[in-house]
Amino acid sequence: MSAVRHLSALIVATALLLAVLAGGCSGSREAPRVVIASKSFTESVILGELLAQLAATEGVAPRHRAGLGGTQLVFNALVAGDVDAYVEYTGTLRYQVFAGLDEAVEADLAGLLAARGIGIAGELGFGNHYALGMPEARAEALGIRRISDLVDHPALVFRFSNEFMGRADGWTALRERYALPQTDVRGVEHDIAYRAVASGLADLTDVYTTDAEIAHYRLRALDDDRGHFPRYDAVLLYRLELAERAPAALTALRQVLGRLDETQMTAMNAAVKLEGRAEAEVAAAFLREGLGLSPGPVHVEGRTSRVLARTAEHLFLVGVSLGVAVLVAVPLGIFAARRPRLGQAVLGVVGVGQTIPALALLVIMVPVFGIGPMPALVALFVYSLLPIVRNTHAGLTGIQSSLLESADALGLPRSARLWRIELPLAAPTVLAGIKTAAVINVGGATLGALVGAGGYGQPILTGIRLDDTALILEGAIPAALLALLVQGLFERGERALLPGPRFRRAARLR
Repeated sequence: MSAVRHLSALIVATALLLAVLAGGCSGSREAPRVVIASKSFTESVILGELLAQLAATEGVAPRHRAGLGGTQLVFNALVAGDVDAYVEYTGTLRYQVFAGLDEAVEADLAGLLAARGIGIAGELGFGNHYALGMPEARAEALGIRRISDLVDHPALVFRFSNEFMGRADGWTALRERYALPQTDVRGVEHDIAYRAVASGLADLTDVYTTDAEIAHYRLRALDDDRGHFPRYDAVLLYRLELAERAPAALTALRQVLGRLDETQMTAMNAAVKLEGRAEAEVAAAFLREGLGLSPGPVHVEGRTSRVLARTAEHLFLVGVSLGVAVLVAVPLGIFAARRPRLGQAVLGVVGVGQTIPALALLVIMVPVFGIGPMPALVALFVYSLLPIVRNTHAGLTGIQSSLLESADALGLPRSARLWRIELPLAAPTVLAGIKTAAVINVGGATLGALVGAGGYGQPILTGIRLDDTALILEGAIPAALLALLVQGLFERGERALLPGPRFRRAARLR
C-alpha cells in the first residue's frame, strides 16, 4: 500500500479512535436534575458547593459547574438554561449585567430578570461590597484613610481586577467621581492584584469586603467618602421553570436565605484561601454548624484521580477537535492547491480564524453552544485548520512540475495523479502540519476550563485562584508531558510512513 493510503488510514483511524476512546473516558452519565454554577473566585465556588449540597439534602441530584468565569458568562448560561441557579450580587446586576439602562427600569431588578426567565429567591444575608485596599503601613505613612485622599498622591500604582476595570461602577466611573490623577493603572487577575500589593509592586487594588486577604495582607479598606460604590448584597438567582421542574430543589436552596452573615462568609473564605481546606468541606461544615443539616459525606478527589479525570477530559478536547480538523482541513488544502485563486481566499479565511484571541473565541461560542466542551471543541477546531490547510497546500504546490508532467504524459487521470503521486510526495509536509496542530491543541485546550470543559486548565485556574503552586503544576506538567508525547507519537508515525532516507530528507526539509 502506498504511503498516502497509510496516511489516509492513519488519519481516519486516529480521528475515530480518539473520539470514541476519549468520549468513553469522559463518561456519559445521565444529566443531573439541577445544575449549580459559580464564578471564578473563591467565595462564589464556596457558595456553589453550598447550594449543591443543599439540593442533595432533599434527594436532588446536583451538579456544580465550578469556577466558570466572569459574571456575563455565568449569567448568560443561566438565561440559556445551561445552569439552574447561582449566587449573584445586587450591585453586579445593576452596574454590569444591566449597565446603561434607565434608572427607573434598572431599579426593577425582579422585573428585568423575570423577562429573561430568571427569579430572585431572596438575599443570603450578607453583602460583599467593593472597596479600595492599601497596605496599612503604606496608607498610614501617606496619611490616606479616604478615597479622596488619593488625589494628593498621583504617583501611586494601581492594580485592579480585570472586571473592575470594565464595570460601569469600576475604575472609569471611580476616577471621574473622585477626580483621581493616577496613570499607572492596569487590570490583572484579582488574586494576582492582591499579590502585587502584598509584594510592594502596587500600592492599591480593589477588594471585596469579605475577602480573607484583607486581614491576611494587613490592608486598609479606604472610606468611600463620596458614596461611589453601591451595595452588593448576595442574592440567589434561579430559573423560574425550576419551580415546576424540580420544586424540591428550589425549596432546598431557599434554606440558606437570610442565614449567612458577613463574618461567617469571611471565615469560610479564609478557611479555603488561608488554611487550604476544600470548598466542599467548608460548605458542609456550614450546613452542619450554621443550618443544623446533615449533608452526606464529602468526597474530595485525590491527586491521582484528579489527574486521570483531567487527562480524560483533555484527550477528549484534543482528540475530537484535531480529528475533525484533519478531515476538514486536508480536503481544503487540496482544494486550495487545485484552485489557486479561490485557494488564496481559503487560506485567508483560516488565517483570520487563527488571529482571533482564544479567550474571545471561547466567549463568542458560549451563546451558540452553551457551556461545556462544545465551545472549546469548536475553538480548537478553528485553531487547527491553518497549519493543516497551509501545509497541505504547500506540500502539493511544492512538487516539481517535471514529476507532474511525467504523470500527465502517462495519461493518469487527475484523481489517480493526486492519490498515487501528489499526496505521497506531500505526505511529510501534511503530517508536519497535523503534528503542529496537535501540539498547539494540547496547550490551547487548557483554556477550555474557562467555559466548563475541564481538562488540565482546571487545576491551573484553581491553583491561580488559591495561590497554590502545586495545583498549577498539577495541570501544567501533565500538559507539557502530553505535548511531548504527542510529538513523539507523530515522529514514530512519520518513520513508519516514510522509512529510511526518505524520512531523513523530509525531516531536513522541515
